[in-house]
Amino acid sequence: MKKRVVPGLLIAGLWLLLLAKGSPLLFCLVAVVIVLLAADEYLRMVDSRNASLLERWFLNICLAAPIAIVCLHPERATLSPALLLSFLVIISYILYRYKDIEDKFNFFCHLVFGIFYIGLLGAHLVLLRFLPDGSAWLIVGTAITSGSDSGAYFVGKAIGKRKLCPNVSPNKTVEGAVGGVFAGLAAGVVFAMLFLPSINWPFLLGSSVLLSFVGIVGDLTESIIKRGTGTKDSGKCLAGHGGILDRVDSLLFVGPALYYFLVLTGV
Repeated sequence: MKKRVVPGLLIAGLWLLLLAKGSPLLFCLVAVVIVLLAADEYLRMVDSRNASLLERWFLNICLAAPIAIVCLHPERATLSPALLLSFLVIISYILYRYKDIEDKFNFFCHLVFGIFYIGLLGAHLVLLRFLPDGSAWLIVGTAITSGSDSGAYFVGKAIGKRKLCPNVSPNKTVEGAVGGVFAGLAAGVVFAMLFLPSINWPFLLGSSVLLSFVGIVGDLTESIIKRGTGTKDSGKCLAGHGGILDRVDSLLFVGPALYYFLVLTGV
């Protein structure tokens, strides 16, 4: 328990400090590094080849390129050309290495999915940061995600009986998911009161519940990848928490969802 709680509090504290006090440039730099590390973990799960370090990091950069490009011009219109560029570079790489890749189409699909899963979803965190009160909303979104994740873990461990999605993640329960939604809602309310200058309560309450469910979907999405590749954790760099991707899997889904909630409702 201690190995999970202490690192989790440290990570949350540093992330909160970055969002509350850090400049947009610093946020972009940290976000790009996080996404690059997440891309590396993803590739290690889906690519069993003994590729060179240079080649692996070339692919990491390809997957993370959309967020780096959006950092240079943080507008939604930047997403399409950024994705197209990554896609074309990946196609060129596949054509160049075609004869050396065993399962060519399967590997190609893994890379294309990685562009969207890592690069596209990650880029929305930058877009969210550059909205009015974007840093505050990122804090609220992170609080909802962390609250939901922690609530689901502890409630599921205490009283969980009915399996939520046993074929994908056998440890997740319906009771844990319900507890996670309530914990995410509570965390969203508390942090909104602390960091948002004004609160649209119907929007906050409704979006907190929806984002808690979105976070669960993000967690299960990574579970699909891990189960399909026979991986327990995406990495080992975070004591008690696995890898970077294990920590940001839910936020990768919550960030874009919150961004479009805010843009479409005009809150």
